[in-house]
Order: sequence, then structure tokens, then C-alpha cells
Amino acid sequence: MISHFLKIALVLGLLQAIGPFAIDMYLPALPSIGASLGASAGAVQASLMAFFISLGLGQMVYGPASDMLGRKPPLYFGLLLFAVGSVGCALAPDIQTLVVWRFIQGLGACAGMVVPRAVVRDLHTGPEAARLMALLTLVFSVSPILAPLFGSFLIEWSGWRAVFWTVTVAALLAVALMATSLEETRSAEQRLDSSVRSALSAYGLLLRDGHFIGLVLIGGFGISSFFAYLANSSFVLIDHYGLTPRQYSFAFAANAASFIGMSQLTGRLIKRFGMRPLVRGSVVGYAGFMLTALLCNLAGLDGMWLMLSLLFAGYGFLGLVLPTSSVLALDEHGEIAGTASALMGTLQFMTGAALMAVVGQFVDGTARPMLAGIAGSALLTLALTYRTLRAGAPAPHQA
Repeated sequence: MISHFLKIALVLGLLQAIGPFAIDMYLPALPSIGASLGASAGAVQASLMAFFISLGLGQMVYGPASDMLGRKPPLYFGLLLFAVGSVGCALAPDIQTLVVWRFIQGLGACAGMVVPRAVVRDLHTGPEAARLMALLTLVFSVSPILAPLFGSFLIEWSGWRAVFWTVTVAALLAVALMATSLEETRSAEQRLDSSVRSALSAYGLLLRDGHFIGLVLIGGFGISSFFAYLANSSFVLIDHYGLTPRQYSFAFAANAASFIGMSQLTGRLIKRFGMRPLVRGSVVGYAGFMLTALLCNLAGLDGMWLMLSLLFAGYGFLGLVLPTSSVLALDEHGEIAGTASALMGTLQFMTGAALMAVVGQFVDGTARPMLAGIAGSALLTLALTYRTLRAGAPAPHQA
């Protein structure tokens, strides 16, 4: 029989996977979407950026709503809105309409990104929360391993629009799963002190908390490097290196597998080294490999396998950073976990969308702009880590 702990991780991970699934499944289709709708690479990337912007902005609403109304009602609303947006994407006649519906789709998807993190904080803190967060990462990270491959088969079989019909069905199945397998974790008594005014006050408190913001941006710039890869890798690997969409899906899955595999070691490594030292050490490995990838490219070493190997190692270290930094950020804010999770998600996704926009201005058909964005994000993550989690500095509120 599946343990209650594992069952919660499975349900929350699947809810979190809805948004990433809508991203990863259509990555192999980006070049073909451009050809089908007569759009440039930049215009097609705008559909991805619109999704990320709404994914970030919407969390500012869903987080406080989950504190005021409970965790489940915002999830129901978000999943149904996501389904409506997915139908709109499937029927889009041009790239402008696709961008608009992707924005609406993202507004729905962000409920599944923010609320499960708050549920984790409702149930656990410290190492147990990190363990549950890592299991969530394992479940929802199956998406970047399987979704591009599944998407490439769908695209070959029925075209890129089939991707959006598929995620519509997935959203409706997620509604049924939540209704039957997830209990409400925020009691009516806990909701009494939550209101729009208290949410605004909580946002003000969080924005003044330098330690919280530092931890959020550590994760934010780490995620940004993956966003740069998401937006550009299909064009680099398919158009520049000549991979087929299916071969691309395997290359993409390899980096995701590295991230997932390492993230599952967080619970064990935290017990041995502690959360703060683990983040510091992992960020050094992450930044080192990403900077090496850029330097090799600048030196004229433009081999695909060298680049993919260095990214594989770098994203493995990032798999240790993200779950741990998220738990550290939320640990001090259990009473406003939904709002704190929302602000975290908004800042992280907006950081990622901004980096995508910057890298998009320098796209030249090679891997260099993508690698520059990844390495720049990694170096900023390193600088923020050593400013926020200095060795020997006491944790906030620590006696």
C-alpha cells in the first residue's frame, strides 16, 4: 500500500506538473509552429514568454486566495481556466491569437504551481518538508523527461495542435484526481485572519525581509537558466546541430533526468551537511559547470556533446539548490505560506521571463546567446548565495 506521505507527494506533484507539461510537450513543435503560422522564431518564443509572465503574475492572486479560501477552491478554478486556455490554443488561427491564449492558459496553470508548495508548508517543516518537496520535484519533473518525447510523437502523428487537446484532457483528469485524493489542509479557523488587507500586509512584510528575498532570487536565477534553455534549446539543437524533434526530446530529457536524480538526494544530504551548507556547495558546482560551458563555446569548442555534458552536470547541481532554497525561504513564514509561496513564484517566474526576453534579443542561430544567459544566471545565483547564506552567519530568528 502507498504511504500517506508518498500519496500526497504523488497528487501534489501531478498538480504541479500540469503547467510544465504544457511547456515541455510543445517545445519540439516550436520550429513547426513558426512554419505553420508563418511566424518568426522570436514571435513563437513570445508565446512561451507570455505563458511564463502570466504564470508568474497569477500566483500573486492564487497564493492569498488559498490562505483566505482554503487550498482546494483556487486549484479547481485554475485547472478549469487552464483547460479553457488550452482549447483556445488548439484553435488559434495565427501567432497573435496563440500568444493571447497562452497567456490565459498560464493564468490557470499557476494555481498548480503555487498552492502545492503551500500545502507542503501546511503539513511539514525542516528536513521533512525538504523531503516532501524533493518528492514533488521527482513527480512533476517526469514532465520534462517524458513530455517532449510524447509531444514529438503527437506532432508527427497529428500536428502541433494535438498537444493542446492533450493537455486539456490532462487538466480535467487533474480536477478529478484532486476531488478524490486531496484533503483540505488549511482549516476554517486558520482562514479567519486572512483577508485582502492581511495579504497586502504580508506582501509588504515579505518584501522587507531581505533573507526571504535573497533565497527567492537564488532559486529565481537558478530557474532562469533553465528558462533560457527552454526557450532556445529546440532552435539550437534542431536548427543549429541538426537533430530531429525526437532526438531533441531525448537530449532535453537527459538534462531533466540529471536535475531530478540529484534532487532526490536532498533529504539525505541535508541530514549530513545541513540546508545552508548544501545550498552553498551546490551553487558552486552549478556555476562552475555553466561558466565552463560558455568559456568552451567562446574558445571555439562548439561541439554539441561537450555542451550537453556540461549542462547535464550543471543542472544536476541545480537539482540540489532549488528544493532546499524553497524550503529555507518558506520555513519562517508558515502563517502566510500561501502568500509567501505566491510571491516566491511570481518573482522567480518574472526573473525567468525577463532573462528569456534579454537572450531573445541576441539570438543568432548558435548556442552562444543561450549559454551566455545560462552562465550569467548561474553567476548571479552564486553571488546571491554568498550574500544571503554566508558561512558562519546565524539563520534569521535564530537565538
